[in-house]
Amino acid sequence: MDSFRARRRKEKEKVVVVMGATGTGKSRLSIDLATRFPAEIVNCDKMQVYDGLDIVTNKVTEEEKCGVPHHLLGVVDPDKEFTATDFRHLASLSMESILGKDRLPIIVGGSNSYIKALVNCDDDLEFGSKYECCFLWVDVDLPVLDSFVSERVDRMVELGLVDEVRRMFEPKADYSRGIRRAIGVPEMNWYLLSEATAGEETRARLLEAAINDIKINTCKLARRQLQKIHRLRTLWERNVLVHRLDAKVHRLDATDVFLKRGGDADETWEKLVAGPSTMIVGQFLCNENIAPSSPLPLPPPLPLRSWGRPYVQVAATY
Repeated sequence: MDSFRARRRKEKEKVVVVMGATGTGKSRLSIDLATRFPAEIVNCDKMQVYDGLDIVTNKVTEEEKCGVPHHLLGVVDPDKEFTATDFRHLASLSMESILGKDRLPIIVGGSNSYIKALVNCDDDLEFGSKYECCFLWVDVDLPVLDSFVSERVDRMVELGLVDEVRRMFEPKADYSRGIRRAIGVPEMNWYLLSEATAGEETRARLLEAAINDIKINTCKLARRQLQKIHRLRTLWERNVLVHRLDAKVHRLDATDVFLKRGGDADETWEKLVAGPSTMIVGQFLCNENIAPSSPLPLPPPLPLRSWGRPYVQVAATY
């Protein structure tokens, strides 16, 4: 690859934002891109900014990072409140640090309120005047994503989700603050409360219910995230003139990747997601015009009993 320095435009700095619902492959794509361009990653997931609960929050492992520097990942005290304004401040510092090394900032995460706070602050035109953004939206059909989410939660349980939550469990904990808002923590409350007194059959039933609620709430989260992406896309298109925000949103449909297994899935990922994204980012850095994809209709709401029982409402909003 040519040096990023040679590709940078004098008027505005380049920033890539990888967005999408939970479980669609945002982290994988950001790391793929960061191994193909001189880049560093800025986490934009409001639960992954906290230290701890690596399984519950699905943080990338050191092996998965492939040596790519990650910013704002596991750096906030788990009991501290961390707002969109806090993110905007720290993310801006991270971006300036990355650009100061002649590298490309890649913002990645599902917390769309954080992305909006960073690129579309109503009372500050500074971002739009300084940066040009390329938005990559990794999308997966919701029925396919629902199935994947269920399997992913089962894998998280196998990896030790229950023990991880148990280690920080407090009977009177506030699930509206800090990392305890994360899906996977409040759902375990009744099971963990019962461990000392309930019989084996009751504990097994409560654990099954908790795992089911985690799946339901994760699916509902995916729908909220997708609806926010549609709203942000409309907002950005309007604000191209209002806020001088250069923003193109490119939708990458990864559905077929999730319908395949093993090596076939990797080949399909490269064909449908990683390869096209590499081309889009390359053209973006070279100032070539790329037509953004057309918008899609909003997804339907998740039925309350689509996983077999009513969901447990949690405090987390992404």
